[in-house]
Amino acid sequence: MYIVLLIVAILVCVLLAIIVLIQNPKGGGLSSNFSSSSQMLGVQKTGDILEKGTWVLAISLMVLSLGINMAVKSSSGGSDASQYRDQIQKASKPTGAVNSTMPPPGAPAAPAKPTDTTKK
Repeated sequence: MYIVLLIVAILVCVLLAIIVLIQNPKGGGLSSNFSSSSQMLGVQKTGDILEKGTWVLAISLMVLSLGINMAVKSSSGGSDASQYRDQIQKASKPTGAVNSTMPPPGAPAAPAKPTDTTKK
């Protein structure tokens, strides 16, 4: 279900981008090309059609995003909380000494070993 909603949402996004790019912000756009022939073809106010299409696609994109969110939450069930709880418990438990050469806290420090720097 998630994949289907995601594909439909991507298609709506592409269509919305195309419709927005067709429109001219000053009222021209696609409707200005058909202004003289709009009477003969019976098309009245192409800008209104594009505006309504923009609204329909924008609202459908919002509904699809809510549907995707609900599909993800329902498919995962309640396992997310238990996974987080397990990770927190694993992180809070010490796993042992990270560096074996370091003494444990509170233990007296071992004397440094002398090194031989003479060359033979």
